[in-house]
Amino acid sequence: MTVAELVAVRRVELRDRPAPEPGPGEVQVRVRAVGICGSDLHNFVTGAIGDMPALFPMVLGHEPVGTVLKTGPGVTGYAPGDAVLIEPAVYCYHCEYCLAGRHNLCANLRFFSQPGEPGFLRELAVVPAANLLTKPVQLSDAHATLFEPLAVALHSLSLSRPQLGETAAVFGAGPIGLLTIGCLVLAGITRIFAVEPVPARRELARRIGATETIDPLQTDPAHALRSLTRGRGVDLVFECATRGDSLNQALASLRHGGRLVITGIPYEPSVSLNLHTARRREIQIFNVRRSNRETSVAIQLLCEHPRRFLPIVTHVRPLAEAQMAFEQLEAYADGVGKLVLCPA
Repeated sequence: MTVAELVAVRRVELRDRPAPEPGPGEVQVRVRAVGICGSDLHNFVTGAIGDMPALFPMVLGHEPVGTVLKTGPGVTGYAPGDAVLIEPAVYCYHCEYCLAGRHNLCANLRFFSQPGEPGFLRELAVVPAANLLTKPVQLSDAHATLFEPLAVALHSLSLSRPQLGETAAVFGAGPIGLLTIGCLVLAGITRIFAVEPVPARRELARRIGATETIDPLQTDPAHALRSLTRGRGVDLVFECATRGDSLNQALASLRHGGRLVITGIPYEPSVSLNLHTARRREIQIFNVRRSNRETSVAIQLLCEHPRRFLPIVTHVRPLAEAQMAFEQLEAYADGVGKLVLCPA
């Protein structure tokens, strides 16, 4: 089978690897589409996700859609030919965090696309049958890949609990920021600011539901947001960029008692945060670790509100163009939003 492997920083190669066979409780899936996540781009650009180094060669991609080819012993509920979504996190279900309902913090977590756990930029994969979900027929393969990042956006809202009448700002209008904007609209937030330096992404943010956009290369976003709220500051900020000093700009944009949600992953191994501002204003800070049981809601929203989310997918390319796809994403070229690779 053909596999796209990250073999060094900024270098993806196509290689031929043996096809894996399913064991008990497992299925073999033909991967049809995989969304490229910002964390995949981190590994491509820097050879790490924050302080977690890549292990070359490695297979990226954890937003997969596929078709069941084979089932292992004991598998029920799925058969060859079934179109499926694949949850990339494998939980133990018996550690203290799983038992407390916080599966995303599982002490024994396996996650496809981390070092030692090949992701889905390959033609075939073997996964636990328990990690499959039926793909809705009304969603294309490319659009269905949004189920995983949309669940992350929903988790960020479940932590911060936006209320009617509040104002919200989203720093970074990449795919996760755009999905967050869409979720805020559905949550009833009527004033949403998008802070984004790339013009095409600002336009996409407005299309998804942002009421106002700010170019941080032209104006200080904290000053702009405070001016737009008559000096008060916004109620809620979702930091989906975490580039440069955006984290402290987001903090400075908040009202007293505001809430900061950190969804993005910094490129640097460590970052500086102005805790004095956070302390004086009694800012609540939430960190987002993937998603936690929001997947079914994400799938439902994709089906019920296609015009709100599906425009986020702007480019679809074959797996053979994986190197060019990552280069396009790094350069923000051709108005790219979410880029999907298709192994099959």
